[in-house]
Amino acid sequence: MRLLVRERMFAIGDDYWIEDAEGRKVFLVDGKAMRLRDTFELKDPNGRVLVEIRQKLISLRDTMIIEREGEELAKVKRKRLSLLRNHYRVALVEGTELDVSGKILDREFAIDYDGELLAQISRRWLTLRDTYGIDIVREDADVPLLVAVAVCVIVLADKERDG
Repeated sequence: MRLLVRERMFAIGDDYWIEDAEGRKVFLVDGKAMRLRDTFELKDPNGRVLVEIRQKLISLRDTMIIEREGEELAKVKRKRLSLLRNHYRVALVEGTELDVSGKILDREFAIDYDGELLAQISRRWLTLRDTYGIDIVREDADVPLLVAVAVCVIVLADKERDG
């Protein structure tokens, strides 16, 4: 499944659609302005909240939390002892971990589990300016979770660059 994201849209408080390759609206990213921490809701086209993404208020390193139906699903943060500056770890509540690595600020990175590619985020195969794609590789993947991970990693990397 290939999804398209317009780059300029990651501002807090902005609402924007993520579309499929045919231009159909698949997910609405609803940015919540006027909050103490970064908060987003990922919704389906009917407005049902699939996951909520929020910044953890108190932590040594910036951390984003992904919740589904009020229950924590995952924590996303930069790897502590990584030689690669652009390397993030996604700790799922059930105990497994996803790795995110690549050129986050250039929107060229991958999400994998135990060496197996789950999703590729890239601008390479797009001609639209300020747009990047999220290519979900596995058919049985939790698509809202992988989209939320991509949003979290980009928000964290942008904050680190700006701060």
